[in-house]
Amino acid sequence: MANEVAVVNNFNLVTLADSDLAAAIAEEMDGLGTLPYDRVKIPSGGGLAFEIPGEDEDNPESSTELVGVILFHHAVNGYWKEKFAGGNEKPDCSSFDGKTGTDAETGEIKSCADCPFNQFGSDEDGRGKACKNVHRIYMLREDNPVPLILSLPPTSLKYMRDYIGKRILLKGMRCYEAVTKITLKKEKSAGGIAYSRAVFSFVGKLDSEKAAAAKAMADTIKQQDRNIDIDNSDYDTEDAAPANANDGFMEVPDNPEKLPFD
Repeated sequence: MANEVAVVNNFNLVTLADSDLAAAIAEEMDGLGTLPYDRVKIPSGGGLAFEIPGEDEDNPESSTELVGVILFHHAVNGYWKEKFAGGNEKPDCSSFDGKTGTDAETGEIKSCADCPFNQFGSDEDGRGKACKNVHRIYMLREDNPVPLILSLPPTSLKYMRDYIGKRILLKGMRCYEAVTKITLKKEKSAGGIAYSRAVFSFVGKLDSEKAAAAKAMADTIKQQDRNIDIDNSDYDTEDAAPANANDGFMEVPDNPEKLPFD
């Protein structure tokens, strides 16, 4: 059939649900918390390579692409009263869904949509937002049972939306059933600032057994997600995303299509 989706048979999916691995993790990590996930960001200045943590924390690996299964993804917001100073300071207010935030000091629950710090023009330059918005992606790469967390800036969101809407959902799949490739493309803002944005490509569909294993892993991550801190390392790339409401994903193309992605 012309519309039949190709199945990827050579993608070696390994998850933390493997019985032997799960038992080893439970024993060795007892009292130490959850297994840490590696994090990667979209590079600054129009860079075309991701920096991925490797064996040596001072020498990250460089790769022009990320290939794997997107297990789970969601909006993340973080607001810091003080300007970034180079550490991993926790935000003064944070949100794990981009809708409701929690004040770290008072515990007050706030609406992100109504928050003055989440409006364009609220930052020091008067152009962007004082509250930093990104989209967190959990990707499981081949032969690696530990998901990689990719922090996606707003300028890449419409491309992710289009990919998931057209290449995943409208093909009858969920993200955890597909192998996805993410690369980088250099763009320029209206102000002439170079930045990098993500490019999403469909590689193929997992077979039913691997898709079931990926779904189980996705369910596990959803339960653990709020235990994975939001910190300044998710947002410390100053020019990764232009801070203008007319740049990037805020621009509405001519004849936009309504896609099943929110």
